[in-house]
Amino acid sequence: MNFRYEAYTTIYKVLKNGDFSDTLLQQRAKKLKNYNEEISLFYTTVKGVIKMRQKLDFILSHYTEAQKYKNTDLKIKVLLYLGLYQIIYLDKIPAHAAVNETVALAKSMFSEQVADFVNAVLRAYLREDKTQYPADPVQRIAYEHSYPLDLIETWIKLFGEEDTEYLAMYFNENPALHIRVNSVATTGEKLQKYFQRRNIEIKPCPASKMMYTTHQAAAVLEDVAFSEGYFSVQDTSAALVAELLDPKPEQSVLDLFAAPGGKCTYISELMQNTGEVIAVDKIPKKMKLLKQAADRLQLSNIIQITTDALKYGPVAPAYDRVLVDAPCSGWGVFSRKADLRWQAHNDIPNLIKLQEKALEHAANFVKPGGYLLYSTCTMNPQENEQQVLRFLAKNVKFELVPAERYIPKTYTEKGFLKTIPFKHQMDGAFAAKLQKLK
Repeated sequence: MNFRYEAYTTIYKVLKNGDFSDTLLQQRAKKLKNYNEEISLFYTTVKGVIKMRQKLDFILSHYTEAQKYKNTDLKIKVLLYLGLYQIIYLDKIPAHAAVNETVALAKSMFSEQVADFVNAVLRAYLREDKTQYPADPVQRIAYEHSYPLDLIETWIKLFGEEDTEYLAMYFNENPALHIRVNSVATTGEKLQKYFQRRNIEIKPCPASKMMYTTHQAAAVLEDVAFSEGYFSVQDTSAALVAELLDPKPEQSVLDLFAAPGGKCTYISELMQNTGEVIAVDKIPKKMKLLKQAADRLQLSNIIQITTDALKYGPVAPAYDRVLVDAPCSGWGVFSRKADLRWQAHNDIPNLIKLQEKALEHAANFVKPGGYLLYSTCTMNPQENEQQVLRFLAKNVKFELVPAERYIPKTYTEKGFLKTIPFKHQMDGAFAAKLQKLK
């Protein structure tokens, strides 16, 4: 079984049908494992090509007649993407091997003629890099860093050219693995010493005493400490959301849109596995993941309800804390979700309407004196600050609680939790904590 063939078929399905790469990767990785292929290389190649496809496409367009390249079948373009990605980004693979293996794949899958075309284009690039990016900042950043033009245009309007480029570059890097210590089972110091004895380095994160980062992801995830429930994989930005919620032992917490459960399980841990956390989500597969996580972490205070969060009831002001981790454009998680940058700007008006409904619905469940927390994994002001300010204007019984009371001020702005990926070395996230007046 050839990892390039499996990578090719996975990438082609994603680009042709809009399938999510994560699902396909899991299915095909099982095949590769049976053939002792290097799974990490397969993952890196698939995710990398999907992320960088616009840059790859732009570079390749310099090596054949414009109209001919434009009319080239996607099946053949994917071969070219595969070969060029290996040449540019995979240092472990010599350039000549990347070309030869891609040409061999083209010959076995298609024809001698296709193989000759692929060979000619890739070798032309190796002889001379003719790539010239446009002077216009929107086009240059979009093509050089591989993002949709309209998304880069929006970002430049919101964040300026310099910060937009920093964001684009950050999301193309391989991020460190963030892990959260399970306080019900151990402490950060004990976990750090445990990994030290195994020559694995985990570094404390300045944002939270329960969070650590590591560049030895495979070793950490394969260690028995994970299966035994001593830690979870969670980005620090998401952990800060739970810390801003600040749930207390024996309280009653409602978590809407709870699956797959990263924030939900941390809430449970912060409550020392007491009280109750009502976890609501409508997607059974994701709720199954939440149950698996809770079982692994030995958390027993989570009650799962599989239903549409917007229809959850009976409606009554019965909860000390309510979390609305709303569906969003996901601008903050582009480094981990390769497909999202090509989809995340398409449906924002509908997302905003959904978020507004979710906030209004969730507010009905908060006790007088209790707290409502709205969070997203995006940096889009329309989905974040504007959404919250609109809610507060209509709901005078709620007021904003300054986020810096609960989390380090570095990660806040104007009373909100706001993490900036290239600045804070974590995903982009937003949260607002609102108190219901008595």
